[in-house]
Amino acid sequence: MPHFSKPAAGSWTEHYPELGTRPVDYTDSIDPACYAAEQTAIFKKTWLNVGRVEQLPKTGSYFTKELAVADTSLVLVRGKDKRIRAFHNLCRHRGNKLVWNDYPGEEVKGTCRQFTCKYHAWRYDLEGNLTFVQQEKEFFDLDKADFGLKSVRCEVWEGFIFVNLDPDAAPLSQYLGELGKGLEGYPFHEMTEVFTYKAEVGSNWKLFIDAFAEFYHAPVLHQKQATKEEAEKLLGYGFEALHYDIRSPHSMISSWGGMSPPKDPSMVKPIERVLRSGLFGPWDRPDIEGLDPLPPGVNPAGHRAWGVDSFHFFPNFMLLIWAPGWYLTYHYWPTAVDRHIFEANLYFVPAKTARERLAHELAAVTFKEYALQDANTLEATQTMLKSRAVTEFPLNDQEILLRHLHKVAGDYVKEHADAAG
Repeated sequence: MPHFSKPAAGSWTEHYPELGTRPVDYTDSIDPACYAAEQTAIFKKTWLNVGRVEQLPKTGSYFTKELAVADTSLVLVRGKDKRIRAFHNLCRHRGNKLVWNDYPGEEVKGTCRQFTCKYHAWRYDLEGNLTFVQQEKEFFDLDKADFGLKSVRCEVWEGFIFVNLDPDAAPLSQYLGELGKGLEGYPFHEMTEVFTYKAEVGSNWKLFIDAFAEFYHAPVLHQKQATKEEAEKLLGYGFEALHYDIRSPHSMISSWGGMSPPKDPSMVKPIERVLRSGLFGPWDRPDIEGLDPLPPGVNPAGHRAWGVDSFHFFPNFMLLIWAPGWYLTYHYWPTAVDRHIFEANLYFVPAKTARERLAHELAAVTFKEYALQDANTLEATQTMLKSRAVTEFPLNDQEILLRHLHKVAGDYVKEHADAAG
């Protein structure tokens, strides 16, 4: 594995003096009051990615999204005008959850011509207008035009659907800024074969982002996923990134290519050699447009050994673009100060052969093993942070994005508190 030097100026962190170099206080990951403040200051004020346009392929396609962190449930739907809209998943009669099946807390999807409340059969069209009231004459001066579904800001960027519970928020493109603009044109729309994982993790949402915002841990925690000889090399070299970029509140890390494909087949396990795939994805690039040249925001350092860019769009959306031509998303949906729902989706160009399909399957199951190792470790971390025996922890130069995340979250909370009063 090649070893890369830090910038000539010294450390990566020196480029961002506002972050400082002191130990970071992790009270924000265990304090219920801090979590309550984040709910209001962050998750009810920022743009949240809730899915892809491919989930709503035709008129009447819908899915629901549970946002426990924002105390609501949303329904996303494609209207007759082909536009995608978001609404609070709430009937305007007496507040019943509008779209759900057997279990009110579970997310659902499907296709319909209208939405009908299970409680009293009020009906709404795909654009959210109230169209029918059961025994309408029993009501007093009821104007159906005043009781449509409560809408939520909804915009689409590069096929990703975002919502914002703040009606006064700046446009999505402005929020994503230069980091988002640099990715425009990547062929996300070509990668429609999806593998999905979802699990409840017993840790604060920021701790899992911390785990994926640095690769310093990989040679240690994940060493058993490599052959013995390769694991020893990884431990000996350690890790340094190719590039970091912070465009607050967002950030990214660019890393070397690992083993996709490996320079020496003996570096990887036999099944990886047979299927030409592994954690870093299939070895063979798909034959599609948009990968050569790549958008300017991908591999911004222009390094020949580049393998993956990991973008963190604050607060809880991570997008990883891999050199072999596939991408991965992470979402971290808080449910309590010490719990969150972790979602991961792997996106590939649809397989044309059985071997290609198995190559995708191998990448997906290998990723699952890595994610389980991280999640298990983070649950152990959460239990010890709760002890408050130590609250401040030193972060190294390869953990710069962690330092940035906790500062940004704290700044949002402080700014909201100052504005309130």
